[in-house]
Amino acid sequence: MEFDVFFSISQTPDAAGTFPDETTMYSNYLEQLQVADELGYGVAWLAQAHLSTEVQKQNRNPVIPHWQGEVGLCTDFFQLALLSMEKTNRIEIGSAVLSILANGGPIAVAERIGNFCALQEVRGDSRKLNVGFSAGRFQFMAAPYGIVPRNGLEEAAWSALRGKIFWEASEIMLRLIRGDTICSDDIRETILTREDFSSDADWKAVQDANGSGDSEVKIPRRYVFEDIKSVPQEWNREKLNLVLGSHQPELQVYVNQFMPVQVFNLSITQPDVIEATHERMQKSYQGEWQRRMMPRTVMVFLNEEDGLTDEEKIAAAKIESEGALSSYWSALEGTLDPNKIAKAANNAVIGNAKEVAAQIKERFHPNDRLMLWFDFFRHDSERICRDMRAFMDMVVPLVNGSDA
Repeated sequence: MEFDVFFSISQTPDAAGTFPDETTMYSNYLEQLQVADELGYGVAWLAQAHLSTEVQKQNRNPVIPHWQGEVGLCTDFFQLALLSMEKTNRIEIGSAVLSILANGGPIAVAERIGNFCALQEVRGDSRKLNVGFSAGRFQFMAAPYGIVPRNGLEEAAWSALRGKIFWEASEIMLRLIRGDTICSDDIRETILTREDFSSDADWKAVQDANGSGDSEVKIPRRYVFEDIKSVPQEWNREKLNLVLGSHQPELQVYVNQFMPVQVFNLSITQPDVIEATHERMQKSYQGEWQRRMMPRTVMVFLNEEDGLTDEEKIAAAKIESEGALSSYWSALEGTLDPNKIAKAANNAVIGNAKEVAAQIKERFHPNDRLMLWFDFFRHDSERICRDMRAFMDMVVPLVNGSDA
């Protein structure tokens, strides 16, 4: 089993009320990153954020009205990735996940990817850049970039249409990264049908807004342009690893028409969905599909602190997990729902090294690749570093069977 590390860089109060300033947040991240590099973690995945979460609370329809502070400080992945590579020797850097509907849109993102990879070659750094990409979770982050309904038809269809815009954007980005010369007429058309909506009523509202009962509704392209091509062109595409942040099976297949694109899946995803995804990607991935190509997010609450018995370590880890998860749900929804906290705990690994190792072996395939989330609603950087070290020194040998 392989082990990566996930960094949220989330500037929000933890269970103890600690609320670091921005400089401290970045310093803590770099400290933890360098420890992860020293310990041999594979990829450092950086959570992406765009625009202020705090300010969006003043909007007419705030998405997360109870969140304090900022959901994340990595708003320019490529600059932070460069700094991260300059501060480390072995660990790769990845985005988890970059919204290509924000960030200037798919054309701008394609150009930045090409520039970064080309400059990596100039710097003599042979590490891959891992770009996880998605439509983005929060609408307020994409709206300033024009991702809003343009008329009454699009407003009626918006629940499905926003996802279709991501299909269009994905094709544009991938074809530009590949080196194609394209114009907007070359890109897939967006056609909505009943299958795109959760109810007959939603589909009827779209048909009414379109002024017809047609079984298909064509939506004009979001991105309109004449022939374009990204530069620089002569960079090594093998130094780029693309990962799709979407659970849509059809989209997972579609993007692999253009380039090899792997898939993200969260730890909360049901096992049957996980296995179905692996089966599908074995057939549609451009290359030889391996289980490690679908990273799995796992929250880690590990306690191997000095001076505690095994029982005390397990009890302390449970208390720490409950505090972090309570803070999360309170920030996300403004309520403390014991059922949601318990469900989230079932998707974390909690305890001392032996307990955590046993939980990982029980829940995951030996060939899986895990993104370990140590800084989940926690700002004690020294403790996080100790946990990362304890995991690699004590948990990994138990999981991979290399313990004496």
